[in-house]
Amino acid sequence: MSENGCAPRTPPGPPRRATPGLLRKLTGDRLGLMEAAARDYGDAVRMAIGPKKLYFFNHPEHAKHVLADNAANYHKGIGYIQARRALGDGLLTSEGELWRKQRRTIQPVFQHKRIAAQAGVVAEEVGELVGRIRAHEGGDPVDVLHELTGFTLGVLGRTLLDADLGAFDSIGHSFEAVQDQAMFEMETMSMVPTWLPLPNQLRFRRARRDLAGIVDRLVAGRVADPRPDGDDVLTRLIDSTSRESDPEVATRRMRDELVTLLLAGHETTASTLGWALRLLDDAPEVRRRLHEEAVRVLGDRPPVYEDLHELTYTNMVLQEVMRLYPPVWILPRQAQADDEVGGYHVPAGSDVLICPYTLHRHPGFWDDPTRFDPERFAEDQLGGRPRYAYIPFGAGPRFCVGSHLGMLEATFVLAMFARDLRLEIVPGYEVVAEPMLSLRIRGGLPMRVRSTSRQTA
Repeated sequence: MSENGCAPRTPPGPPRRATPGLLRKLTGDRLGLMEAAARDYGDAVRMAIGPKKLYFFNHPEHAKHVLADNAANYHKGIGYIQARRALGDGLLTSEGELWRKQRRTIQPVFQHKRIAAQAGVVAEEVGELVGRIRAHEGGDPVDVLHELTGFTLGVLGRTLLDADLGAFDSIGHSFEAVQDQAMFEMETMSMVPTWLPLPNQLRFRRARRDLAGIVDRLVAGRVADPRPDGDDVLTRLIDSTSRESDPEVATRRMRDELVTLLLAGHETTASTLGWALRLLDDAPEVRRRLHEEAVRVLGDRPPVYEDLHELTYTNMVLQEVMRLYPPVWILPRQAQADDEVGGYHVPAGSDVLICPYTLHRHPGFWDDPTRFDPERFAEDQLGGRPRYAYIPFGAGPRFCVGSHLGMLEATFVLAMFARDLRLEIVPGYEVVAEPMLSLRIRGGLPMRVRSTSRQTA
């Protein structure tokens, strides 16, 4: 009974007999599952999927409560718990004192002042990216998403690790195998033994060995060539893990944290830029305005940090892209103690889902929510929506530590693409969303390339 003597309210949801269909959607159509739940049952939904009871909340006040106001009661939930078997205890999956230690270790690397000092490095990498893509002008299509992933890895290596990741050709394939395994763990509730020689698990084991080898080489290189200022992630992690009393624990922590940083640090930005190119392909007026702003602000030079304040329309476009395709599409949590969310009882141990993908398309807070309209983020339009109606980088204590660097990268890329290139998706190619740990595009993004003059888009 609740404090007022009434039985606790339980959210509505699909009947038990719907479980097989829910399981199929969990495997094959996760976005459709969340959209249907919000459409059919409202802002609070209870779904029984196998042994799990999922509480899905889809209102800004619900998100505020779970992610910020009572965040201490909500640890990482379904998906991330299972992903720990694939990713280890990095910043993405760890909890409690270990998470706080990890956050304290790397937080200084992401301070705005330090990221601002890295803007020139980012601009150099963008210039090289534009050059690589321009080399395909008038020729066969280029997988722009592949190029964007290489770019974000290059930026991550230079800005955060002070290391060249270009020497590790296998890193992208290994990360894909790790993500596939993490999602497999979620779909099977970690009930499939890892020792079974299934093809995906064999591929995962090879990937983990490869990533461990890459991390070990990066660490060995830094130990052999230390940085006196100690200002990068590698140096900070070496210093932090050296205090562990058990060398095996230190090695495992180093590997887990670096693998997680490499994965989370490159894919979300690449995915956001991929979705931006997809949406711009159908939006000639938005392309024109982007081009005009880039020409006006940048002229013929590369971007600098101060340009972020002038590239206002570019920023509006990116905000709208992340509304429709948030880089982190779902935020699963697990209640540690009984709670009440939006007037509904949430028992201890329950899996709770906050879904930015559906929240950002909530018709109660967004007019014509599926339409691509950057004007939603014009300065005079920002005052009418609840703060937690838009959470592309999460919220609360676990707000994305790398959001500022990601936005710097994305703004520079979009501005220089808009100024110098015209990219067109290959006719007939279907762009399909793939909701993994991030919301990526399945199978790449083949595009034809032609230059854009500085006068016309």
